Amino acid sequence: MTRDRRRPRSRSAASRSAAGTGEARPGGDPPAAADDERVARRIQRGYGAWARVYDWFARATASVGGVRAGCVRALDLDPGDTVVEFGCGPGVNAPALREAVGPTGRVVGVDITGAMLDRARGLAERRGWENVAFVRGDATDPPVRSADAVLATFVTSLFPDPYAVVSDWCDLADGVVVAAFAPRGSRPANAALAAFARLNGRLFDLDSDDPLERLDARTAAAGRALADRTGTVSEERYLFGTITVRAGHGSSGDRRE
Repeated sequence: MTRDRRRPRSRSAASRSAAGTGEARPGGDPPAAADDERVARRIQRGYGAWARVYDWFARATASVGGVRAGCVRALDLDPGDTVVEFGCGPGVNAPALREAVGPTGRVVGVDITGAMLDRARGLAERRGWENVAFVRGDATDPPVRSADAVLATFVTSLFPDPYAVVSDWCDLADGVVVAAFAPRGSRPANAALAAFARLNGRLFDLDSDDPLERLDARTAAAGRALADRTGTVSEERYLFGTITVRAGHGSSGDRRE
């Protein structure tokens, strides 16, 4: 099956409007908080400090709950496709993505943290992968022009304005899959998620008394971007409802009203 997925990159209308007027963007925090440089430094410090531990933990839990496998299925990749993963970390998703696109496809991992990329590149070198590349870059200003699909797992919760970021991703590819925290599930699961968020409050830039409220708002904003910018959106929940995987395919112009 041949799909004409690639679209030229252009900054989304939502992003341009907000940047030009100084108004708050849909589903995001006030633009004063959306300091891209500050966010980048925060993420680099947070993930750089525990890259080794994160690498071990991510690999040890890669199959828990079926989240990562569900993300790859939701991408609906074909052999020969190019898939870009934002916030690729140490490359935990790379093996499954490479298997999905086959030897003629291409996997590009993008991360802003050098320590994470070092581990990802070491993995690719050990495996001898010639069609996998890891690039240092900011997901809010992607260093790629187009792809067949985009994946981001547990990344949108880091951004003050996930609506604008995900909207821009939808300009890059025909398929965009986002896995994110989804509070308000079961009480025990939410208690664990709240504890995790407070422990990593600086990483997520959570200054609220209710960290779940902020995480919930950011996940919802990313979902609205997919709903506004793609033709069809599907959703699956995992781990007692605390993680949601949303997949958007096609452009909003393809939507049947």
